Amino acid sequence: MLNVKNLTFSYDKTPVLKNISFKAKPSENIAIIGESGSGKSTLLKILYGEYDLIEGHVFWKDEEILGPKYNLVVGHDFMKYVAQEFDLMPFITVEENIGKFLSNFYPEEKQRRTAELLEVVELTKFAKIKVKTLSGGQKQRVALARALAKQPEIILLDEPFSHIDNFKKQSLRRSVFKYLKDENITCIVATHDKDDVLGFADRMIVLNQKQIAINNLPETLYKNPTTPLIASFFGEFNIINNEIVYANQLKIVKRSKLEAVVKHSYFKGPYYLVEAVLDGNVLFFENQFKLEKNAIVYIDIFK
Repeated sequence: MLNVKNLTFSYDKTPVLKNISFKAKPSENIAIIGESGSGKSTLLKILYGEYDLIEGHVFWKDEEILGPKYNLVVGHDFMKYVAQEFDLMPFITVEENIGKFLSNFYPEEKQRRTAELLEVVELTKFAKIKVKTLSGGQKQRVALARALAKQPEIILLDEPFSHIDNFKKQSLRRSVFKYLKDENITCIVATHDKDDVLGFADRMIVLNQKQIAINNLPETLYKNPTTPLIASFFGEFNIINNEIVYANQLKIVKRSKLEAVVKHSYFKGPYYLVEAVLDGNVLFFENQFKLEKNAIVYIDIFK
């Protein structure tokens, strides 16, 4: 189990994180979200042991994770960290990068593990290709596979799918997160993308003002967003009568107290996102059809 106790950290004299506490059980997937600069990446680096804490402790089971003051070499065999910068070896092949740290004393096991991970990150057909020729998204997938090669007990992922093309992201997410569950690997993932969370994360931790603002189930946060920060993570939203309402919770009706003037309709595939003005404020709602500019419509809330 990962146990973070009253973690406080500053860069020089600039506070970044304050009184951070949470736990993560084996195989649990915890998503860390927050605005840029909220400390998501810094938190992962602290968990990995890259920085020394001002206050607090980080434990994996009974072992304390300590910073560079105590460890000449950062990192532990039971933990892997995939940063946004990929530390790969460009002049060897994809399969050689993945198998680099696997024992040569067991060649069949090494080959099996490498083949398995190539399949997990959907790079089997690129096994013999040198890494220097790959795209940024492909390199990110190699970095993921290499981190998993030695079967860590816990993995830290910093925006793990940010460089990957949209047409690949969905299947890759399913493959990677399923593998982590099947192998009982704890995952802490820092992300700005709701699709990295919904359907995969067991819990969400929201960082705000250097602290944990909330720690709860993704479904609970989606259905009951308590702040605009949380709502904005999940999509377009409005504040109507001091209540947070998602764009998909507003529908056109024949008559209501909410009279809006259409300003623009954005094609989103299965629907149009309509921008309108309600009582002098911008309003967003979803509609099946494009609406004419300056059309007057009546809106109601459906939850």
